[in-house]
Amino acid sequence: MVATVARWIRHEAEPTKGSRFIATVAPAADEMAAREVLAALREEMPDATHHCSAWRIASPSIDRASDDGEPSGSAGRPILAQLQGRDLVNAVAIVTRYYGGTKLGVGGLVRAYGSAAGEALEHAELVPFVPTMRLQIIHGYPEGADVERVLNEFDAVIVDAAYASDVRRAVEVPVDRLDAMTDALRDATRGRARVQRIET
Repeated sequence: MVATVARWIRHEAEPTKGSRFIATVAPAADEMAAREVLAALREEMPDATHHCSAWRIASPSIDRASDDGEPSGSAGRPILAQLQGRDLVNAVAIVTRYYGGTKLGVGGLVRAYGSAAGEALEHAELVPFVPTMRLQIIHGYPEGADVERVLNEFDAVIVDAAYASDVRRAVEVPVDRLDAMTDALRDATRGRARVQRIET
């Protein structure tokens, strides 16, 4: 079952030869959100030696890993493998290292980074991943209440709205409810609401 993480979690693994490994796992709807999590950790822990990361995004499909200065393949890939092994998407895992004075070698780094990420994911709340599509709904002001009722009924999330000569709402809706919601909007507004797909 494809899943994602419900919320942020942080877990510090047992030190390895004096080095500390602190894993942070968070949901990320897109690559920009994943980069924002990484930036927040860099700001929170600026004195750390490395912030090695990996994330998987469902749409567009992205699997990315970064060693952040560690030997190539020793940090980002084992973190990414933990996300892939659990079939997680729209999730980011970052392992922050404070160097303890003893080199671990590539094999030791692979084990340390992979196990830190894995332990954090063992403590994370995983939930089924529900694919969504972003739509723009355009309607007049008189149809506002009817549109909002339908959006609530179908668990659509409003991500942006603009009010001018008409109302334009960008919404995220579960893919499996898209057709039914479009029909309900048409019926509720007597065909006055227009629905357009937004390419993301």
